[in-house]
Amino acid sequence: MNVGKTSLLHRYMEKRFQETVSTVGGAFYLKQWGPYNISIWDTAGREQFHGLGSMYCRGAAAVILTYDVNSLQSLTELEERFLALTDSASADCIFAIVGNKVDLTDDCALPPDENRPEKPVASCGSKVRKQVRAEDAIALYKKILKYKMLDEKDVPAAEKMCFETSAKTGYKVDYLFETVFDMVVPIIIRQKAEGPPQTVDITDYKPAKRTKSGCCA
Repeated sequence: MNVGKTSLLHRYMEKRFQETVSTVGGAFYLKQWGPYNISIWDTAGREQFHGLGSMYCRGAAAVILTYDVNSLQSLTELEERFLALTDSASADCIFAIVGNKVDLTDDCALPPDENRPEKPVASCGSKVRKQVRAEDAIALYKKILKYKMLDEKDVPAAEKMCFETSAKTGYKVDYLFETVFDMVVPIIIRQKAEGPPQTVDITDYKPAKRTKSGCCA
């Protein structure tokens, strides 16, 4: 299912929207953030590449999990396919839950007791009704914390780590990545001050006068 995660990266890195095909394996991006280089891996979402996810999560400072706000199935698949992959992430790794394609919605929130269809329902012309509520994304975030046996008071609040974006219009795309980067940099600085990490980041290198951190999308 295409949720637009590669399009999010194109929007942020290249400031344009590009219709893309599914990522095969993984794609690498490098973003300069002040004196730091942030490496971003765009991992394949298709099931046949599912096993590669743990490799990219290992050593990552942050993991961005993306779904389609107009498809409840996409959130369900995100949980089913990627929850277990968080095993390979370090204890300091932060997680962001991102709902994409808000430009396609009619901005009509579903009442709490309304039965949500499995497929988007057309309404208000070409727009569709949003199937995934903010509470659904927050619930997934908390499931990850529980799965990782992390205490909510020791990690960023769910409300700060659940985002809704549009790769097509650019809505809150910069805000998403900049928020994650601002959280990642202090973690990397602290880790380097405390000594070498216990896991090996296969993307790690040490250019002169620069520090590099990783982010897995």
